[in-house]
Amino acid sequence: MSLTDKAIEQIRELIRSGALPPGAKLPPEPELAAQLGLSRNLAREAVKALSVARVLEVRRGDGTYVTSLQPSLLLEGLGGAVELLQSDKGALLDLMEVRRLLEPLATGLAAHRITDEQLVAIERHLDAMREARDDVEQLNAHDAAFHRAVVAATGNETLLTLLEGISGRTLRARIWRGQVDDRSSERTLAEHQAIFDALCTRDSALSQAAALLHVSNTEHWLRRHLQSLDLQA
Repeated sequence: MSLTDKAIEQIRELIRSGALPPGAKLPPEPELAAQLGLSRNLAREAVKALSVARVLEVRRGDGTYVTSLQPSLLLEGLGGAVELLQSDKGALLDLMEVRRLLEPLATGLAAHRITDEQLVAIERHLDAMREARDDVEQLNAHDAAFHRAVVAATGNETLLTLLEGISGRTLRARIWRGQVDDRSSERTLAEHQAIFDALCTRDSALSQAAALLHVSNTEHWLRRHLQSLDLQA
């Protein structure tokens, strides 16, 4: 480990141990450096790195604070990274593979925990998708809301943030646009209906299977679509 990495680890340990809990203000730089046995430059670099990672928040004129440490904050950069990978076909397929591994399991878990109110909200998104079947932008927005509501029903914020980041707004839009052009959007809407129906039964295995079929079909469509683009090039 470099000296900067060691300095970062020391501050992380203060946070992990509870010496610097969420919302706590860090000591002034000279005091922090002395407390950790670091030079001021190393302390400054460590704070800068942890600020970039959203673990610390530098408030000008006020000081540096430990953030809420919520997964949605700490993993915020994932979505931006996914958007940057949209032009890399290999990375795109890797992301779909990760979604196929995670989303069906999340849907199965949601079946155990989902409330009647959450089912009503998911059905509302499903109805909105049908109404927007000829409007790709609206269809894409309601599709994202449908899946977010399903995963949110697990109560696992980390899982929700990961799957939202992996799905990618641009990737969803590209898939829906292609499926509308291929006239396969009706099949995809039917797959969403099957997921909703399975969730209504609170059957974990059935819900997982319905989600797996949907994500797998989407992945297969994307593979074929990318291959056809290669042939046209």
